[in-house]
Amino acid sequence: MITLTRLNGKPFVINAELIRTVESNPDTTITLINGDHFIVKETMKDVIDRSVDYGRSLRKLIPPS
Repeated sequence: MITLTRLNGKPFVINAELIRTVESNPDTTITLINGDHFIVKETMKDVIDRSVDYGRSLRKLIPPS
């Protein structure tokens, strides 16, 4: 889960694993795999960086085989 900010300034949490696309139009628009859209204050790069960090944190939980 990553924390983002709506355009009205309210923070919310989104499941990074459900993100299908991130676009900059110029506002950053996130589309989930179910078709829901969210417009956030963060830049596209910020959303990507947070999603990658989230994925890395999950992989740290898996013991090496």
